[in-house]
Amino acid sequence: MNEWLFGIQPWQTALILGLCALAVLAAGIAVAGYAWRTRRTMKRLEQMLEEAIQGTFAQDGYSEAQLSRLEEKLARFLRASALSRANIDADRSRIKSLIGDISHQTKTPLANILLYGQLLEEQPLPDGARPMLAQINAETEKLRFLIEALVKLSRLESGAVQTAAQIQPVGPMLAALQTAYAPAAEKKQICLRVERGQASACFDRKWTEEAVANLVDNAIKYTPAGGHVTLLCESYAMFCRILVRDDGPGIPEAEQAEVFRRFYRGAQAAQSPGVGVGLALARQIASMQGGYIKLASKPGQGCEFSLYLPLEAQK
Repeated sequence: MNEWLFGIQPWQTALILGLCALAVLAAGIAVAGYAWRTRRTMKRLEQMLEEAIQGTFAQDGYSEAQLSRLEEKLARFLRASALSRANIDADRSRIKSLIGDISHQTKTPLANILLYGQLLEEQPLPDGARPMLAQINAETEKLRFLIEALVKLSRLESGAVQTAAQIQPVGPMLAALQTAYAPAAEKKQICLRVERGQASACFDRKWTEEAVANLVDNAIKYTPAGGHVTLLCESYAMFCRILVRDDGPGIPEAEQAEVFRRFYRGAQAAQSPGVGVGLALARQIASMQGGYIKLASKPGQGCEFSLYLPLEAQK
């Protein structure tokens, strides 16, 4: 009896050890199974996220009964994201089509108005009619520029067009701008100075030239006769800077944050020709290429617009 209460028989020891071994084995199997399920779930989540990034995620082939709660929630979120992306793509396509229609439908009427205005200038007209005809031609040209600028800006903002940046020298672009704007500067008796330099950057030549042209056009527009407009480029560690400096009236600090807003025109610009779209377009072009524009100005001391372009392609 004492042996039964206080002693342990050999067969009991073997039984206890066997049970312990089975418990350890069962725990090992449970841990291994949990680890396998975790790896499978993580791999599944990774695959789902990769498909979402590539835009190929679809609901087909997924059984919610076989997914963990986390996988089920992620799958539900990704399905909603895929639907939102499809809606965005559809809206973008409609916007692209609308912009194309606007551009096409307005181009011919405006060209005809300008043509007939030029024909009227060659005809005998009463003296009082010629100033009115000149105003019609000027306003029609302003409308043509506005529509073209808005179409370009809308295409860029909606993603209907993309820039094709590549590493190339900046000098040839500045030379082309100098040739294009020399007559306008000469007409206003402004000295247009261009320092091409040897800098290179990663940019789309067509769109970047459009952006810098808007800066140069503004500089010439607001610089008085006898003033100077300077265009130069210089390299830094990560960016190439294209500087456009003028001798215009300058921009008050309170207005500097607003000048890049579409249709904004400051107090100094109210009496000058323009529609207030050029700077917004220039900023959008710079942003799409991984660059940006900065403004430095004081009233009475002109403006410095700096367009920064990355030296390397954006990943």
